[in-house]
Amino acid sequence: MPTAAWAADSPAVLGEGPCQPPLMLVGEQPGDEEDRLGRPFVGPAGRLLDRALVSAGIERRACYVTNAVKHFKFVPRGTRRLHQKPDTGDITLYRPFLLAELRRVAPRLLVAMGATAAQALLGQKVGVTKLRGEVMPGPDQQPLLITVHPSYLLRLPDPAMREAEYARFVQDLEAASAWSKASR
Repeated sequence: MPTAAWAADSPAVLGEGPCQPPLMLVGEQPGDEEDRLGRPFVGPAGRLLDRALVSAGIERRACYVTNAVKHFKFVPRGTRRLHQKPDTGDITLYRPFLLAELRRVAPRLLVAMGATAAQALLGQKVGVTKLRGEVMPGPDQQPLLITVHPSYLLRLPDPAMREAEYARFVQDLEAASAWSKASR
């Protein structure tokens, strides 16, 4: 069985967007397309995020987008590279970089998309479904909202469930936008 590998021959995929944005969206790690292009959220999950942002009335270029882990972790399968979930060691390794990025970007509200992002920002594992949609104190008391990762929506096999969860994801983004506007 192949073991997980890092895309060591490629540079880290850093975040992009303005400083002091209303929202800083934090995902898990770059995917295959992100690793190859060197930009966050440009693959299938990124395209779904873009669609959800439009549905929520949020301009992506007004947000800062990044990932908790800055390199693509994968399992090689022939010529394909299949996503491998970062473990606690990976999250711990990249956490100081994420926190430094957060201090530099200084968003009004952090949005942790998925369990890896939430763990990286809070320093411990938390239940995404239990805390989803709530604004709570994050690192250095920075306001934080937890929601699902767009890739979760892509993996849902039932079209009706996928549509319902997409609508909830858009509602989470709308709530994040409203909160950031109210906190000006």
